[in-house]
Formats: sequence, C-alpha cells, structure tokens
Amino acid sequence: MSNHIEKPSKAGGFPSIQATLSHVLRSQRTKQNLKNLLRVNQTDGFDCPGCAWGDNKHGAFQFCENGAKAVAWESTGKGVGSEFFAQHSVRQLAKQTDYWLEYQGRLTEPMRYNAATDHYEPVSWTDAFSIIADKLNSLSSPNRVEFYTSGRASNEASYLYQLFGRLYGTNNFPDCSNMCHEASGVALTKAIGIGKGTVVLNDFDAAEAIFVFGQNPGTNHPRMMNALRKAAKHGCKIVTFNNLKEVALEKFASPQSPIELLTPASTTISHQYLTPKLGGDMAAVRGMAKYIIEQRQDKIDHGFIEQHSAFFNEYQQSVKRTSWQQIEQQSGLTRADIIKAAILFSGSKSVISCWAMGLTQHKHSVDIIREVINLHLLCGQIGKPGAGLCPVRGHSNVQGNRTMGINEKPSNEFIAHFDNFFDTRLPRQAGHNVVEALKALQTKDSKVLICLGGNLAAAAPDTDFTYQAIRNAELNVQISTKLNRSHLQVTQDALILPCLGRTELDVQRSGVQKITVEDTFSMVHASTGMTEPVSELCLSEIDIVAQMANATFHHRDYHHFAGVQQAETQSAATKIDWLALRDDYGLIRQLIQNTINGFEYYNQRIEQPAGFYLGNSAARFVWNTQTKRAEFNPSNLPDSVIADCSSDAQLHGSQSTPQPILLLQSLRSHDQYNTTIYGMDDRYRGIKGKRNVLFINPQDAQNLNLVEAQLVDLQSIANDNVVRKVSGFSVVLYDIPQGNIAAYYPETNPLVSINSVGVDSYTPTSKSIPVVITPSTKPVINVAQV
Repeated sequence: MSNHIEKPSKAGGFPSIQATLSHVLRSQRTKQNLKNLLRVNQTDGFDCPGCAWGDNKHGAFQFCENGAKAVAWESTGKGVGSEFFAQHSVRQLAKQTDYWLEYQGRLTEPMRYNAATDHYEPVSWTDAFSIIADKLNSLSSPNRVEFYTSGRASNEASYLYQLFGRLYGTNNFPDCSNMCHEASGVALTKAIGIGKGTVVLNDFDAAEAIFVFGQNPGTNHPRMMNALRKAAKHGCKIVTFNNLKEVALEKFASPQSPIELLTPASTTISHQYLTPKLGGDMAAVRGMAKYIIEQRQDKIDHGFIEQHSAFFNEYQQSVKRTSWQQIEQQSGLTRADIIKAAILFSGSKSVISCWAMGLTQHKHSVDIIREVINLHLLCGQIGKPGAGLCPVRGHSNVQGNRTMGINEKPSNEFIAHFDNFFDTRLPRQAGHNVVEALKALQTKDSKVLICLGGNLAAAAPDTDFTYQAIRNAELNVQISTKLNRSHLQVTQDALILPCLGRTELDVQRSGVQKITVEDTFSMVHASTGMTEPVSELCLSEIDIVAQMANATFHHRDYHHFAGVQQAETQSAATKIDWLALRDDYGLIRQLIQNTINGFEYYNQRIEQPAGFYLGNSAARFVWNTQTKRAEFNPSNLPDSVIADCSSDAQLHGSQSTPQPILLLQSLRSHDQYNTTIYGMDDRYRGIKGKRNVLFINPQDAQNLNLVEAQLVDLQSIANDNVVRKVSGFSVVLYDIPQGNIAAYYPETNPLVSINSVGVDSYTPTSKSIPVVITPSTKPVINVAQV
C-alpha cells in the first residue's frame, strides 16, 4: 500500500463525531440542527432523509454521521431565490461543480426559465400550475410525459403522484430504483413472489451468520454498522464479499460506545473477508452451493425443498455441471476460501444474506441475486428467526415508493383495486423505466419531464446522452429542495418548484401534517418535521402534486385523447377533490387503505411508537410465484461478466499496440449520498480534498507503467462506436483485485453506455464498465463535474 494515502485503522469513533459537528456548524442553523438531530428517527420526530435502514427505537441518538450530514444539508440557513438567478445565467451555472450548486442553499421561490435571457425568473405558483396544465392538456398522447420520482418522496406524495399520472393516462413512472435496486425486486419476485426482503431488524440479533455481499455500509448505511457490531459481539460470524477492502467491514468503533469512542478499541466485524472480481459474486456463491451439494448433503434442507420449492433437480444438475475451474476463474477467489464460506453458511442454524448495489448493477445481476436466493432455499434459510434475505435499500423511501405504485409495470391486481374503487379503467400498457424515458426524450417522442425530487441528470448513465435527452424536453419541471444539475439541462420551457424538506414543519388547513415512509424492513412509520420552512413560498410535495392534478383535470378537453382517455377516467379524475387531499393528508391515507393491500386502519396504526409491519408473504411460506412455490433458478454461469464486449476485446484507437481492458466500478465517497456531495474527502479510503481519483491494484499500475498520483484518462468500450471518455484522474494504489478498478460516481457516469443494462432489470451496468487507461497529456475537467 502506498504511503500517499492514510486509511484509518477503524471506522466510526471520534472522527465521526467531529465530522457530524462540522457539518452542523456549516449549515448556519447550528442550534436548530442540534435539536433536529435529537428528533431524527424518533417516535415524535422525523424520518432521516438519508438511507432506508430501520430504527430500533432505543436511545436518544438514532442518527449516524451521514444522516447528520443529510439533515444539515437540507436544513441550511442559505437560500437561493430570484436575486441569485438574476446574477447567474444557466450557462454560467453549468460551469460550476455539483458540489458548488447544491451548497448555494435552499430554493426559496418558484422560478421559470426564460430561453431568451438564459435566466430563471420568478413565477407565481398559480401561473406555474397553469403552465403545467396547459402543456399536459396540449399533448397528443398521455404517454408523451415522463413522471420521474426520487426515493425521498413520502408514501402520500408518491401515491398522489402515481394516481395523477395514471388518471392522466400513462404508466410512465421512471424511478430512481430503476438505476439501483431494480434487479433485487425482479429476482426476489421471480424466486419467492415478493420483491422485498424477508427479514426484520430483530432478525440481526438472532442470526448465527450474516453474509454481506457487494455493500459498503460504513459509508452508505452507517446505522447498519451498529446492527453488525452488535451481532459480532454476540458471536455471530460475518462473512463479507466485497470487491474493495472497506475499513468499516473490518473494524468499527461505535460512536455510542465510550470506550470505542475515546480509545483505539474497536469491534472486528468480518470473520472472513473475500474480495471477488467484479461480477464474480454469482460464481462465488455457485461454488458454495457446489460444495454443499457435492460434499455436505446432510446440510441440505430436503424437507423445505420438497414442501416449498420448485426446480431443485434442474438447479442441482446446473451446479454439478459448473466446474471449479470456471468458478475460480470468474470469482477470482480460491476454492479453499469459497469452501470455508460454504462450511460456515451450511453449518449455521440461521443465516441472513444482505446486499446492495455491488450485486445489482451488472449485466447478469438478476441471476447473481437469484444465486444468493438459491443458496438460502438449498439450506432452508428463510422464514425463521435470524434467517432470510435482505436487500439493503438506498434512499429513505425508495421501497415505499414502489409499494405506493411508482412502477412502470404495475400488476393487474394492483390496477384492479384502483379501477374498482374509483370506478374507472386505468392504463395497463407498460410505461417507461429510466433508460426508456431518456431514450424517448432523446428521440423527442416524449415532450415533458416532471421530476418529483432527485437529480436525474447526475444520477443517470451516459452523461452526454442524458443531458441532451433532458434538454429536448419542451417542459422540464423539477420539484426540488436544492439547485442541481437537472435544472440546467434546459433549452425551452422549465420550472423549478421549491418544496419542503423532511425536517420542516408542514402545516395545511387541517393543521400540522404527518407523512409516512417504509424502511428496508417493510416497517411503515410516521414522520413530522419541526423546523420552520426556509421560505413561505416553499410548498410541500403533496401540495404541489395536488395542485398540478387539480389544474390539469379541471381544465382538460377529454376528447383530445380520443381512444386513449376513457369517459370513466375523466369522471374519476374530476370527482376527486385534489385540494381536500392537500389540506388533510389523512384523507390520502384513507385512499391508500382502500386501494393497496396491507394498509388497513392506516391512520390509526401510524400512531404506534414504531409504526407497523406490512408483513412479507415469503417469510410466511406463501409463494406468489407462477408455481406457487419458491423457485430455484438453474441458470448457468455467464460466459463473461463484461457487459458490452467480449472478454478478449481490445481498443486500438491511436495506440500502436492494443491496450489491456480493465473493469471499472463506480462508487460513492464517504462524503457523499447518492448524487449529493457533502465534501471532497473520503475519510475511510484515505482520500483528502479531491474526487477525480482512480483506485487501481499496484500490479496493474506497474504493468501499465503508472505511478501514484499520475493523471490518466479512461475510455470505455461499447458496441455502439460512441467515444465515451473522462480525463484527469489521479492514480491511487489500492487493495482491489487485479483487472478491476474503481472511481467515484457521478464523475464516471459518462462512461456507461445508455444501452448497457442488466438482463431483465434495465439497470445501468455501473459496476462492470470495460475501460482502457492512458496517461493524460494535461488535466481536463470532466463534463459530469462542471
């Protein structure tokens, strides 16, 4: 390891406290945000706007370092209004970094883009809603609108949004989950009949073994570290499969433990830490299954398999056909290490497997996740205390959004409930996911983009393509708290609609409102902000959606969509009192109760201190699959884990000799959450003050004649002949398998082809990007950064 970076010996501890206080002080609302932190994830407080990890409801401190950063980022004393936009043209703003844009402060008033002056200018809320309604009602088809959603939106906002879109006539609901955990939902639904994890938080206390795949919880879900630490201290064996060595999964010091906070003491997390090649997790798990099937027949749960499963014989034959040579070559792990993990898995009475985007952003992600499920079915590790499957979701309500109907492919059963209750006929035709929406905008088949939160321009792959697609929108509507890159991809008409944050008090005509969210463990609980809104001109997301729907449906010519919009839909849309729903969110929850399974007595149950559990059919051995059984997946290992070129492909270009191909994954830094950059450090990887870095194995660097801190360019390889390149990345020698490299997101989004997506999931392959590296002739600022 190079001496140029200094990784800490443990994660957490006193540096986490220091970082928390630093961000609270920077917010310019120090006193208020200290109060906010005492109410984060509390029964009478608000849900953290960060990750979706569950709450144990014990203790005064229910926040982590990144949660504190999220609160301070949102609840800031700085504001962005008409004066700011008068001083800065869109072209000028586009030259700034994403970090600079978001740190200008909270958006404080609605703005409209003026193409003639290239400035955003103030617009009244009434005019803004009229602009949206007039545009929506002028289109030749409802499928020319893209209703994008971020995982931050509450259950109530998401429900109202999808109801608005579907009554308008479309299932175009591209969603942030299309770019992260879509493969989890697809794989779980196919295998066990429900696209959610089967465990609850208490299961982590009962597990004898926990397997962590493709995940860095120390940065992305820090509260999960407390659950892993507690499990480890109780004797639970934790096995980690992760491409990089992440310090939090090696040693963690809880900031809530005085000894670990103030001394070098820490808790060892991983009993075994394996670093498979990118895309090699399926091979690693297949190796575990092969050992169990061929050498540990006594550890197979034949009773569970016979009673609950289908396709076991086919799967068993596929496993036996898989050679150890292919398993070792594709996984990058030794047979001995894989067998050691298999012995621990098969010898434990209760096992949880959890995973995140290290598994979900590959071409074969669905099969990778199904292989993890296969292993659990093989040993009967599902539906009992301390055992099951746990996809660890990202943004705080990304799972709740899907439950509420943010889904471009809703089931017939889901739509039927709405049809029956509203006496209507909603559209059945599949809508657009993110990739399809961007392609429709790029070809100008779609005309309007409405974003309920998020930063699509920075989150989506193939940056040049994405920027142009968003610029093609005839109307770009962004419902946001902060200025971001998506506001700047405009050429025609655009609106910035400032909304309340999770921390802020939401008062409507019926009084103070609560919203609800669903965490990773299918727990639904209430959230109530306490901070005075940053501006009187900020509206809640629910208010904005309700007024968009009210304006659209009450000024609509329903003959305009002849053959598309049916008479009963017109009646349903106009009969709904959208403004009454805005005035009292309890009325929205009553609609949810009447149209979505599992929400009986919704308003009453959220008064419970910890909310309520939606339940999980698979955990009860109810398999809502085609066979009505849990289904093994007998797929073979892929021939290659590289998405867009054969494994022996070469890039010649201007080079006299072919360049070796390395596989790149994009990832987050520790000072980051999703597209939001909190700072320029990555404390746990020893990076300070910069983001354009390339993590590379020392031997690979030597083979390429690269040295520490040298600037290099990266060019990706795809089959569409488009040149995708980023420049000026500083080499960092790191503990990562040979042939694999890593760099930060969104800086490397330009390298991911819009056509490189997972099979069955359409998730961009951001963890398996084939690239070549060449020395930079001079530092160049990336398009994704400026």
